[in-house]
Amino acid sequence: MRTLLSRAIRVDPSFHIGLGLIVILAIAEIFFAAFFYVGRARGARFSAQAVAATLARAPAPSVSSQTPAPTPVQAAAVSPAAAVSAPSPSLVDQLLREGIELRDRGDTTNALARLQEALDSEPNNTAVLEEMAKTYESMQLLDRATDIWRKLQEMGPSVGAAYELAAQRLKMGVPSAEPADSGIANSSADATENKETEHKDIGGNPEGPVMGITQVKTTDTSDPDTEKNMALQIGIKKQPGASIDHMKVKILVEFYDTVGDKEIKLTDADVNYEWLTPKHDWTETNPEVLSVKYVRPKASGASSESSLSEAAAAVRPGQKGRGAKGSAADSGRRKYLGYVIEVYYNDELQAVQAEPSRLLQLFPPSKSTSAR
Repeated sequence: MRTLLSRAIRVDPSFHIGLGLIVILAIAEIFFAAFFYVGRARGARFSAQAVAATLARAPAPSVSSQTPAPTPVQAAAVSPAAAVSAPSPSLVDQLLREGIELRDRGDTTNALARLQEALDSEPNNTAVLEEMAKTYESMQLLDRATDIWRKLQEMGPSVGAAYELAAQRLKMGVPSAEPADSGIANSSADATENKETEHKDIGGNPEGPVMGITQVKTTDTSDPDTEKNMALQIGIKKQPGASIDHMKVKILVEFYDTVGDKEIKLTDADVNYEWLTPKHDWTETNPEVLSVKYVRPKASGASSESSLSEAAAAVRPGQKGRGAKGSAADSGRRKYLGYVIEVYYNDELQAVQAEPSRLLQLFPPSKSTSAR
């Protein structure tokens, strides 16, 4: 009996070792599981706090971020329209600028071509219409200029300064109103007076009924052998409806110098004339262009008064003239001062132009060539 009990109680040592290992592994597994879940819960809590902080701070920057936001959207909406409309105004503006520059240089034909091209693109462009009317005025084509001024006036006050200028131009070209009982005779007299004074040259001077001056372009040439080398290009037109006999046309171009910075006398420089247009008979409406050159060589001599008067030659179509030098009658250094242009038809003065204008006061033109 004792033997049986002692055998039943006796346990193998390896069993204890295995049991201990199982207990250790179980404890370790419980520990790691607890650590994992505790860490995960803590991380979720930190994430919740971070999200809450972000949401709490979000309204502050949202105000500033919304302010510039419309800018790119608005720019994106405007830019395509601007990109579509920009090429047309830029082309018209360029043609307008070229037309004005050509007119200022005296090239009215090409100036009108540029302005007409701009007008084809924008028929109601008030700036182009205004400059075209001014160009026609400089060419003394008053009927065409008046048509354009009327068109600008019909556009109404909405066109701004162009409307006011058109109204002023049209008002200046219309005779002042007379009372209703003034009679037909007074109206006829006013119409006749207005017709006689409606033609003016580029300087605003009244012109004759047959011929006028459309342009005077001055060109200086750099020449080391001369003190002064310049040329005038003079556009000479016939008045609307006039019939021209070119043998009755006479053009005088007189250059003046200062002598010793005190006296003003006719030049003793070389002067020659040349027609730039081939026919110069005024059978067409285009102006005929005469070129007159003034050349003062270095150390040139002076001329007598009689020679100087002959040097201011009377130019007839198809002829060339040339000034001559004379004896040393004037003492003192000569310098170019300016010119006076006189256009005669059938020995009657039609147009005159001077630069500087005071030369007309010092040397007033004759009403006819017989009085010279």
